[in-house]
Amino acid sequence: MKCRHCGSALSLPFLDLGSAPPSNAYLSGAGLRAPEVWYPLRLLVCEQCWLVQTEDHAGREMLFTDDYAYFSSYSSSWVAHAKRYVEDVIRRFRFDSTSLVVEIAANDGYLLQFVQAAGVPCYGVEPTAGTAAAARAKGLEIVERFFGSELAAELLEGGRGADLIAANNVLAHVPDINDFVGGFARLLKPTGVATFEFPHLLRMVEQSQFDTAYHEHYSYLSLTAVDTIFERAGLSVFDVEELPTHGGSLRVYAQRRDTGVQAVGPAVDRMRRLEIDAGMRSDVFYRGFQRRAERVKDDLLTFLLDARRSGLKVGAYGAAAKGNTLLNFAGVRPDLLPWVVDRNPAKQGKFMPGSRIPILGPEAIARQLPDRILILPWNLRDEIVGELEYVRQWGGKFVVVVPRFELLAA
Repeated sequence: MKCRHCGSALSLPFLDLGSAPPSNAYLSGAGLRAPEVWYPLRLLVCEQCWLVQTEDHAGREMLFTDDYAYFSSYSSSWVAHAKRYVEDVIRRFRFDSTSLVVEIAANDGYLLQFVQAAGVPCYGVEPTAGTAAAARAKGLEIVERFFGSELAAELLEGGRGADLIAANNVLAHVPDINDFVGGFARLLKPTGVATFEFPHLLRMVEQSQFDTAYHEHYSYLSLTAVDTIFERAGLSVFDVEELPTHGGSLRVYAQRRDTGVQAVGPAVDRMRRLEIDAGMRSDVFYRGFQRRAERVKDDLLTFLLDARRSGLKVGAYGAAAKGNTLLNFAGVRPDLLPWVVDRNPAKQGKFMPGSRIPILGPEAIARQLPDRILILPWNLRDEIVGELEYVRQWGGKFVVVVPRFELLAA
């Protein structure tokens, strides 16, 4: 395999999770009677540009389908995060009714609804039909296409050049990262700004967040790699922020290299130095991650087996993609984990891919009265514990296994 950015041959292993079905390919009842397609799930490191990447086995059209089941608005903390972002960028860059904001991967309108409410013209680009329909139901304009240089040229020709392009948790989801980023350089107005949020590879390694690896995540990103990718596309980074979202993310601010007017802030050099000091430009940084993933897997299986032997009732919360990675790597099936609940109606009544664990609505918790609830989207642990405070009525407790095993009081 060649690096998806620089074309160098890849030989440095990072993570091998065996094989798994696509993490958002939830099964219907009829689907249980049919075979599933599983793909190898293996990550490699480019020793030239330091981009970590998943081996290519499935195209984007197979992964991001019309019934794609991830809807951003079902996380109240994520919606609040988006609202703060909109308020901050409007104030910082003085966007108003004469500006134009574009969001790439607009999902269900979780972010653009706040841009629209602020009186700033906007539109979104979103390729999955279900989420695009949900965004349109909020009164938002959505271009239902995959984004890249070709679409950017069409939009620019139609007078749709952007003062701001927002891209939250999509940079990792694109197979042709050069074409994708090149579209930003093309669509931005001369003094426009683009922001990208993505889970930080440094935090992924430090906190054993191997379950954020799945086929839909083609790339695993650091500022080191992003700098190189952006430079080739004609963008430059002028600011960066560390965020707590998704277990530790970066928000990178970029502009056109040829016409941008923003001064480069000191946070950029600080982050570059942080990554260098952590060893991210050395193969040693990447070689121990497999053992960390295996320790988490062992802890999960020990917990589930001990709970069964002790007669404890266990269920899980959050039919998240990261949960599917964890359960399939560990080989967990309904005999050890009989159900998962999720707030998203698009997932309820379906089954987790691979493990085939049934997905119920949250009201099932009060019926089942579990002794332990395994929180699969561990990045939302505080939100979920607060939401399920009533579990303490019967002495129930919560469990997370990433970055390490913890038993939490309700």
